[in-house]
Amino acid sequence: MAKPADAATTTEEPKEQENHSPELDSKYRLILVAAQRSKQLQRGARPRVEMDSLRHKVTRIALEEVQRGMVHFSLLERV
Repeated sequence: MAKPADAATTTEEPKEQENHSPELDSKYRLILVAAQRSKQLQRGARPRVEMDSLRHKVTRIALEEVQRGMVHFSLLERV
């Protein structure tokens, strides 16, 4: 299952050395990652995109962040 990076960690690195997430290979994975990020936003994490929070719900903000590649995640191996 995909798991987004911690929202509290805000280290900025140059784009060349950026931690690349696996590619979003399905709409299902996109929704899973966006749902986890939405939970982080609901708990007080700061949005990574400039959107009016009064006009847009946290689910829309999270989806936009994931689509822009601003949410880093990793795939966990099943044991």
